[in-house]
Amino acid sequence: MPSAPSQIKSTVGRLVSLGPSRVDHIPAFRISLGLAIPMVVLLLTDHVAWAMFVGFGAFTGIYSRYEPTRMRFHRQALAGAMLTLCVTLGAALARLGESLSPTAESWTTILVGAVVAGVAATVVLARGLKPGGAIFPLFAVAAVGAAPPAAPIWVAFLVAGASASLCVALGLLGHWAGERHPGADVRPSTETWSRAQLGAEFSRFAIAAAIAGTLGLASGLPFPYWAQIAAIALLSAPGRTLQLERGLHRILGTTLGVVTTAFLLSFPAEPWQLVVWIVVLQFLAEMYVMRNYAFALLFITPLALLMVQLAHPQPVGPTLQARVLETAIGAVIGIAVVVVAALWDRRAAKHATAESTAAYPEVPTEPSGS
Repeated sequence: MPSAPSQIKSTVGRLVSLGPSRVDHIPAFRISLGLAIPMVVLLLTDHVAWAMFVGFGAFTGIYSRYEPTRMRFHRQALAGAMLTLCVTLGAALARLGESLSPTAESWTTILVGAVVAGVAATVVLARGLKPGGAIFPLFAVAAVGAAPPAAPIWVAFLVAGASASLCVALGLLGHWAGERHPGADVRPSTETWSRAQLGAEFSRFAIAAAIAGTLGLASGLPFPYWAQIAAIALLSAPGRTLQLERGLHRILGTTLGVVTTAFLLSFPAEPWQLVVWIVVLQFLAEMYVMRNYAFALLFITPLALLMVQLAHPQPVGPTLQARVLETAIGAVIGIAVVVVAALWDRRAAKHATAESTAAYPEVPTEPSGS
């Protein structure tokens, strides 16, 4: 078993080093193009308030990198439908919030977001979608639901659906553009999951999102759903050690990403300039997200903040401060969920071993050769 100093050294090494490149520029270009085209349409039609509908629909392109064309089509179609429904649900929550008190509106968004996180994570696990987890569905529901209504619900559905459909179409071209890495040897997943395993996945994500959102709301900070996102972000990593590391990476990467955002917003910018930055940041995020998660957050954090800022402008200083604090709250909750789950599993394993020993005690045998 590796010593604590060697584990710390390994963690720090993964924090500052880049993984191997896999023609990352090809999917990065495809994904950023799927965001750029509808964003330009919004600019030309003077509908930048719909930027979040487009942005969350365009997250469809992030799924199923380096996979065969047929598999990518089916999985991206499923992801696109899921994200479109989440945007639509968020738009419905925003419309419902007009008739609720601010407190009731916040609690409704948090609880619905927690349920969506659990359901989306379960669907993603059962259908083998990559990336795993429920960051994008939760982000879509919570961000759209927390903002003032930007359009009728049916408009949100159509805009997000059109953006997602474009990304699925671009995904069909990815194979011929050379996106599938020659050594990937990707095959359809043969894993099957029991109801108990799927139920555990739902519980982990829903509980983490609910607790983080509750603490985020209790803190008085303006965007408690950021705490929810930070809490579930680390749960999608494979293995508990990597989950704990991702929580630390999330805090550090987000803090540095906020510094990047502060620089980009330190001077007046027209909507078209923000769109250019959003597309460039999307490209850079996809270039590095599979090579170093903390480094990619330098681009992911300002991407998310600028997209929300474009659709629903907020005071820059309080917004950036809230992002850091709520990310820290969520990451701590996510780490706590991982630790508690590990202790629970260890206790269950000891209990099962004890029951097995009681049911089938060892029977002493007589020495041979007597």
